[in-house]
Amino acid sequence: MAMSKIPNNKPGDLSSTKDIFVSAVRFAVSIEGPCLPFGDELRISAQEQIDYMLGEDGDTTVIVADDEVQSEVTMGVYNIIHSFETDLSSLLLDASLEPEGVYNRIMKRVSDLEWMCNVLPKMDLMKNFVSNWAAISGKILGIIEDKKLDRVMWGLKVKLIEVACKVLEAVGYGSVILPAPCRVQLLKTWFPYVRKMKPLLDSKAVEETGFPYKMDEDLCQAIEGAIVSLILTLPSNDQADILADWINSREVGYPDLSEAFEVWCYRTKSAKRRLEEGLDGHSDTAVSP
Repeated sequence: MAMSKIPNNKPGDLSSTKDIFVSAVRFAVSIEGPCLPFGDELRISAQEQIDYMLGEDGDTTVIVADDEVQSEVTMGVYNIIHSFETDLSSLLLDASLEPEGVYNRIMKRVSDLEWMCNVLPKMDLMKNFVSNWAAISGKILGIIEDKKLDRVMWGLKVKLIEVACKVLEAVGYGSVILPAPCRVQLLKTWFPYVRKMKPLLDSKAVEETGFPYKMDEDLCQAIEGAIVSLILTLPSNDQADILADWINSREVGYPDLSEAFEVWCYRTKSAKRRLEEGLDGHSDTAVSP
């Protein structure tokens, strides 16, 4: 599947490049199923090929706008996310607590999700991922917060937060535009989970020497920044609800929403002042001869 840059943008060359790209997408997202005897090696190689083509091959910019290419990628996003959802659901159905085969499959899917979060913005298709992820977020947390999984699978839980961070960043910083109700629901789904998991993971690190599953400083800052930005995109009443819940919570330390609170206060005061000035102006106009 080696690929070199194609000069002159000839139609035939672009067609060949497109065929290679589409084939790579199919293998990268396992649409065509396992390819024995290569197994995961072919999937990983295909993902690396796509990374290269998106980063180095100028012709790919033209190709990714093609309807067939976008359709294949969209199908791949759906395939990976819903395969992940299915495998995750099986954790609660299996008799053993952490069946190795299912867990390994889930972690492979999570790796695919992370890869997608890196390549989809380069194709302007991150919205498709965000919409699918938002649609199943409630179910994901319903499974991972089940009492059966309460004290296990810390690595998976951290990985889920990392993927959620990518989604929150995409929406919070405006690269993906969602309707206000969807933004509110996304935030109200993941914000409480992040707020709960951070102190829990910190306490595990204190209890167990060498505990490897942590929310490192970069991840914490990324999530906090994304959440603050996302809050500030919401209608004022929704901002007030979320900030009031944060203030009343015991875990006010993280994420720190002080910046969002200050901006909300400023905007609220400014809006009130403009309203009062408008009413005063209307009153003066009404009494003038």
